[in-house]
Amino acid sequence: MSTEKAILAGGCFWGVEELFRHLPGVISTKVGYTGGDVKNATYRNHGTHAEGIEIVFDPSQLSYRSLLEYFFQIHDPTTRNRQGNDIGMSYRSAIFYLDESQREAADALIAEMEASGKWPGKIVTVVAPAGDFWDAEEEHQNYLQKNPYGYTCHYERPEWTLS
Repeated sequence: MSTEKAILAGGCFWGVEELFRHLPGVISTKVGYTGGDVKNATYRNHGTHAEGIEIVFDPSQLSYRSLLEYFFQIHDPTTRNRQGNDIGMSYRSAIFYLDESQREAADALIAEMEASGKWPGKIVTVVAPAGDFWDAEEEHQNYLQKNPYGYTCHYERPEWTLS
């Protein structure tokens, strides 16, 4: 089986991971810090990094485009540096592409979303090349599995689809 990887940031990584881990075609998820300026980032010291998620998926079951479409359903890509009560650069919306085809897919999807008028404002998701991804501490991995009543501001928004 061949696999692909996606690196996304959509606010607090706990809720993003919990929703993605159930998506058919997702093989594994890992949360961490990416897109910033601190080497060996940690929860207490991650500088300008976003809380991100690394997703390994099976492209024969789930296309990169479909994965991104789901990403845009489970967080609000119209709020800059914010998701729900979480405010700051750590909670920004971003797609960190690993190759040119991922960048093109992200840019095309965002353009279609903007044209659709279905989202509540301008899409502010940053599309940037992937850099270092620093794994979050073990207590943050699969957090909502370990703490089923833990905090999340992520949920599916069925009305936020292009179809």
